[in-house]
Amino acid sequence: MKVQTLLSCVVVSLLTFASFGCNSAPGRPKAEPEVPRPEEIHDFATLYKQNCAACHGENGKQGIATSLANPEYLALAGEDTLIRITAKGIPGTLMPPFAQSAGGMLTDQQVHDLVDGMIRQWGNSQALAGQSAPSYAATGTGDVQQGQQSFTTYCASCHGPDGTGLKGKNVGANASRGSIVDPSYLALVSDQNLRTTAIVGLPGQGMPDWRGDVLSHAMTDKDVTDIVAWLASHRTQFPGQQYPATAPTAQQPQ
Repeated sequence: MKVQTLLSCVVVSLLTFASFGCNSAPGRPKAEPEVPRPEEIHDFATLYKQNCAACHGENGKQGIATSLANPEYLALAGEDTLIRITAKGIPGTLMPPFAQSAGGMLTDQQVHDLVDGMIRQWGNSQALAGQSAPSYAATGTGDVQQGQQSFTTYCASCHGPDGTGLKGKNVGANASRGSIVDPSYLALVSDQNLRTTAIVGLPGQGMPDWRGDVLSHAMTDKDVTDIVAWLASHRTQFPGQQYPATAPTAQQPQ
């Protein structure tokens, strides 16, 4: 009788252990998915790394596109503009739309998560407080001739009097910035990109914002609009290396 009781206890113990062990057995899938579905990702760092870092830089700067980790840029553009650009992209440029409604991969909530994260991590609500900054977008047509004069006043000390960069002994303490009137360069940037850069500068790359101390006078909205018009006037229909007027004739073998 005692043996039967002992065996019964052992069997019950083994069954109890087995029932609990099955819940944590190696390889048993968890109740929740191991990898969340793409539309369920709302973490800013993850969304930014997957969708933005390749062009705008790992930490929002030092990328080939506009530096997003710039409080002045975020304040100048504003939340509504940032949401629109992120969702719909910028036609005619390399900035694609990201919202599903515009052909992208992100939900409307994920677009808002990205913009909220940018503002929360890199923004500063007081970045332009008390400043008369030019508007984000141009409100009129620029004057090309006046733009050349304004460029000479505000930009020539770094970019050269004709925009092709400083050369030879004129470089001095300033490193040459290269040509910003090269048609190939201008084919890659929009007028808005030129305007934005002129206003907020390039932090960490030596380019000041519109308040750069030139004759103790900041650029006005019209100055920026005119300078962009002058720069844009250097665009060509077919940028890059031009084909020769006539194709070379192949030599016949002797």
